[in-house]
Amino acid sequence: MAKVLCVILAALASFMLVESLDCNQCNVGVLGVCLNSEVVTCTNNSNSQCFTGRASFPNIASSIGINLQGCRENCTDSTTNTTVLGATLSTVVQCCNTEKCNPVTISGATTTTTLSLAAVLASALLASAWSTL
Repeated sequence: MAKVLCVILAALASFMLVESLDCNQCNVGVLGVCLNSEVVTCTNNSNSQCFTGRASFPNIASSIGINLQGCRENCTDSTTNTTVLGATLSTVVQCCNTEKCNPVTISGATTTTTLSLAAVLASALLASAWSTL
């Protein structure tokens, strides 16, 4: 009887674990920094996965881009390249299916390096705009 009870408890515990996948969510991430991170529980238990989506211009500076994170149903890893005003826009979606497997910190350049590069680019754009006035 004890063995049967243990099997039932193990089965219930595994269903409870499958039931709630927690993912990191970021609705707005710029320059490798998430502006509003939180942990969310995916609603669809069988098809939901955590994902990280990133759009960047790799020819200009791969560390500058926009990212989104959260839960997605029927997620598939993908990479798409399109051309926008003559520059290549690369969109990468990465999926995973374990607890918080989509870290909020974006891999690649460190935040300090990214912010320094952003400051240099912003200064260059501002100087260019002022020179045309």
